[in-house]
Amino acid sequence: MASASYHISNLLEKMTSSDKDFRFMATNDLMSELQKDSIKLDDDSERKVVKMILKLLEDKNGEVQNLAVKCLGPLVSKVKEYQVETIVDTLCTNMLADKEQLRDISSIGLKTVIGELPPASSGSALAASVCKKITGRLTSAIAKQEDVSVQLEALDIMADMLCRQGGLLVNFHPSILSCLLPQLTSPRLAVRKRTIIALGHLVMSCGNLVFVDLIEHLLSELSRNDSMSTTRTYIQCIAAISRQAGHRIGEFHRDTQTWASDITNVHNIFQYCVQSLTSHHHHPLTFTGSDDEYSDDDDMSWKVRRAAAKCLDAVVSTRHEMLPEFYRTVSPALIARFKEREENVKADVFHAYLSLLKQTRPAQSWLCDPDAMEQGETPLTMLQNQVPMIVKALHKQMKEKSVKTRQCCFNMLTELVNVLPGALTLHIPVLVPGIIFSLNDKSSSSNLKIDALSCLYVVLCNHQPQVFHPHVQALVPPVVACVGDPFYKITSEALLVSQQLVKVIRPLDQPERDTFDASPYITDLFTCTIKRLKAADIDQEVKERAISCMGQIICNLGDSLGDDLPGTLHIFLERLKNEITRLTTVKALTLIAGSTLKIDLRPILDEAVPILASFLRKNQRALKLSTLAALDILVKNYSDSVTPAMIDAVLAELPPLISESDMHVSQMVISFLTTLARVHPLSLAKIGGSSILSELISLVRSPLLQGGALSAMLEFFQALVGTGTSSLGYMDLLRMLTGPVYAQSAALTHKQSYYSIAKCVAALTRACPDEGPAVVGQFIQDVKNSRSTDSIRLLALLSLGEVGHHVDLSGQPELKTVILDAFSSSSEEVKSAASYALGSIAVGNLPEYLPFVLGEISGQPKRQYLLLHSLKEIISSASVTGLKPYVEGVWTLLLKHCECAEEGTRNVVAECLGKLTLIDPETLLPRLKGYLLSGSSYARSSVVTAVKFTISDHPQTIDPLLKNCIGDFLKTLEDPDLNVRRVALVTFNSAAHNKPSLIRDLLDTVLPHLYNETKVRKELIREVEMGPFKHTVDDGLDIRKAAFECMYTLLDSCLDRLDIFEFLNHVEDGLKDHYDIKMLTFLMLARLSTLCPSAVLQRLDRLVEPLRATCTTKVKANSVKQEFEKQDELKRSAMRAVVALLTIPEAEKSPLMSEFQSQISSNPELAAIFESIQRDSSSANMESMDTS
Repeated sequence: MASASYHISNLLEKMTSSDKDFRFMATNDLMSELQKDSIKLDDDSERKVVKMILKLLEDKNGEVQNLAVKCLGPLVSKVKEYQVETIVDTLCTNMLADKEQLRDISSIGLKTVIGELPPASSGSALAASVCKKITGRLTSAIAKQEDVSVQLEALDIMADMLCRQGGLLVNFHPSILSCLLPQLTSPRLAVRKRTIIALGHLVMSCGNLVFVDLIEHLLSELSRNDSMSTTRTYIQCIAAISRQAGHRIGEFHRDTQTWASDITNVHNIFQYCVQSLTSHHHHPLTFTGSDDEYSDDDDMSWKVRRAAAKCLDAVVSTRHEMLPEFYRTVSPALIARFKEREENVKADVFHAYLSLLKQTRPAQSWLCDPDAMEQGETPLTMLQNQVPMIVKALHKQMKEKSVKTRQCCFNMLTELVNVLPGALTLHIPVLVPGIIFSLNDKSSSSNLKIDALSCLYVVLCNHQPQVFHPHVQALVPPVVACVGDPFYKITSEALLVSQQLVKVIRPLDQPERDTFDASPYITDLFTCTIKRLKAADIDQEVKERAISCMGQIICNLGDSLGDDLPGTLHIFLERLKNEITRLTTVKALTLIAGSTLKIDLRPILDEAVPILASFLRKNQRALKLSTLAALDILVKNYSDSVTPAMIDAVLAELPPLISESDMHVSQMVISFLTTLARVHPLSLAKIGGSSILSELISLVRSPLLQGGALSAMLEFFQALVGTGTSSLGYMDLLRMLTGPVYAQSAALTHKQSYYSIAKCVAALTRACPDEGPAVVGQFIQDVKNSRSTDSIRLLALLSLGEVGHHVDLSGQPELKTVILDAFSSSSEEVKSAASYALGSIAVGNLPEYLPFVLGEISGQPKRQYLLLHSLKEIISSASVTGLKPYVEGVWTLLLKHCECAEEGTRNVVAECLGKLTLIDPETLLPRLKGYLLSGSSYARSSVVTAVKFTISDHPQTIDPLLKNCIGDFLKTLEDPDLNVRRVALVTFNSAAHNKPSLIRDLLDTVLPHLYNETKVRKELIREVEMGPFKHTVDDGLDIRKAAFECMYTLLDSCLDRLDIFEFLNHVEDGLKDHYDIKMLTFLMLARLSTLCPSAVLQRLDRLVEPLRATCTTKVKANSVKQEFEKQDELKRSAMRAVVALLTIPEAEKSPLMSEFQSQISSNPELAAIFESIQRDSSSANMESMDTS
């Protein structure tokens, strides 16, 4: 310490030398000392160093001055706060001095100091006090200074400080604003320009009041329009503010509605832009004539057109709901300007049209759907009608000299075909020459060729093969040339195109239309691909695409390859042994093995199958799935070449793959085993002894077995019992399946396990009909036997139901009484199984059992609920023709029960009514509608719930009828009864989710009622006394939850019909509501951040506050464990929303958001949650990329 002080005092002495070199060297040495982390200065040394550095800033020698300024940076972080203030004070004073050199060096010094201060988010006290000190001096310098150069420097420093430390100066923002605004009318343009830059940085961190003052000032000055010069300045200022904080301007416009009428309306802006694009401001000529009629040398109107194109781009990208209007007015105007001569303008016009196409794309899923019952012109039909105009305009541009123009054309065609597959069918002859021109043109850049190839690929994929047959001769040579290109990206793209061309010249899926002669092109395509396939020293992507392309060539043209085939297959074998290329090769082999040409794979099967078997123990899931698919198709199509030894090698690898932890892999294994049982029945003799069967039996007992995996399991058991293998006969398998239940050694914990076992039993019984009667008799005895446990009864009843569903059991006289007796069981599980069994058995013989069930419903009021469940099973599963004769009787019976006070019964009745309506919609739907007028709220709620069960996600005959009258059912959203309104919301949600086209046109009338239900109603909140405690009950919570669920669904299905700002108002309210609703609105926020980031950005400040409140809420110390868990879950959910919000570009610019971020990072608990969620979201993104 002492030696450091001594060394520094030595340097200070040299700094006073009259020799400038001494001063320079001493300052340089001081700089080196200050940059060392270890240096510590005592108070006296600090004072002396600061004094000397400030003195050297006034040195006569410029180099010494420059070094002294550089010393300020490290010095600020080494000295105490009051010394930094001394430095700043002196610099500010010097900045206003008379000497120009001193002023300049001082302003550089101030910038250096500001640059060295810790960022605003760190919450440093030093930064705050220094900035406050500088701000006061700067504002007076800017406001009162006569000398323009001082003013300019002061503005520069102010902008720098607002940019870096704006958040610390919130209290000074009003005074900064009042000193900056007058400078916008300064006679010096440079002053105005720097003022605009400073204001741009100010709006990033200022509060709402300052922002409103600023915008109102600008708008009032604009409306006065004193002179062209100041008007331009104000417009530039608004533009700068929009760039830095555009989301705040949008919000301001919504809240205050004070825009001047010529700027306000988006509609007016975009009409003006369309005119600017299509007309010429400086010449009387319009742009619809020839562009060559005038000289463009001194013409600046291209700037207007370019600005108009950019403005249209912005409007199109953000106003989804105006799409039909855009297609009427903007689209033709943009298409007409594709011929623009100014290249930059042309690029912007193309970009604007691309934005229009991209906006049309999200709507595709419900528009191209056959079920989309939209009437009139949709954006897609309007686009379809404009395709000829687009092609005509692009056709000329595709042979332009300009590379940029041609790239724009290819991007445009690619996007057009993605939005409207098949759109170019009639225009291929016009477009193919343009694509070939760019592929052959020597002046084409690599990027242009890549764009041309990827465009050709998309066009080939999205049109019928026959369309291209006349052009194959022209297309093959340039594509083959590109496969041989030295640049790997071109080769890679060209191989993709070649693969698609192979499908075009010989489409195997349309053999009846295969009249095209492919033989002239086979050699060329094969030769260029084999060259790339053999090469070992090429890019990974090229290797993979060469394998895929060759796979396609062998699949579609293998019968024409002759002697080249075996050699090529051996190359595949080599690639199969390579870890990098094995997955792609497995997929290619699957393709070849599935070919209808029956390619001879014998040369490689002996080696390939054991290699494939070894892949099943690898840790790569995609490889396992692809390998199982490959083995399945090989066994299916090459059964005579697959030896028992090969099959044994595969079977040895299967047991670890059969597990509930990955149902998809398990399903693939089960499908493979089913194929084996059908094609190689002898090979399954060994699975009884291996662990495969025991793993399969364990999987049957898993509660997770359902859907596709369960269907595969049933098929497998039927195939297995059909092989007639000894020790794997009907009774053996039945014992294995039902053994644990009868042994009562290990009770099955989950009800689903019993359903799965019963389904397997029924599948076996269907495959062996002779065994059926004895087993059914045994099951009936099990249900009757008083010594049977509940689990035996449960399994027996479910098995009877499953068997009876497919086999007529009316020959069993005791069956009805046995099942009805089971209705009286003490176990709820057994009762429910009996009800399911009765319904399921009735499906097997409707005339016998349905009248019996209906009679019981009328005669047994105590068992009504269970019997109605049986009826529901009958209506859901029986064939329409079988049910038709009974519809009237069932309908009448159901109506008697639809006013039942018990909600559970009403729900079953409603489901039955809904499913019954599907059988004869013309008659029954109007009847349902008639009951809406019923005086009983129970009846109304049953009817509205019934409608929910008529809606499904696939097309049905009821759809057009339903579309016409669903509005009447949704009018119950205005019903006086709370429960009716709630079920109406549930029905609306079902429609919005499964078939949005039913309700899209009704949203204008439905949404106000929907939003109305999101409000908390004080009159529905009551206090209940529970012993000594008072407990608050909110009867409106369920309906609010239903309303928010509807809102979430609408985001996915009807986003383009929502006013997103109105929507956000209610999301905002939900963020402050009950736990369940908060959880829903956090999900909505995350979804909105990706769907409409710009709208969310405008509301960010209002959304952050409730999120912060949730994250910082503390649970009372004496609360129960559940309260702590709830609060933790809320925090995590809120944090997920915050992570999603931060993915919006510019979100960090919000002062509230950045403050909240620093709050999170300073709180260890919140920081840990935040980091874990960020990790989860990034790993989820990686996984979604790896699902190939």
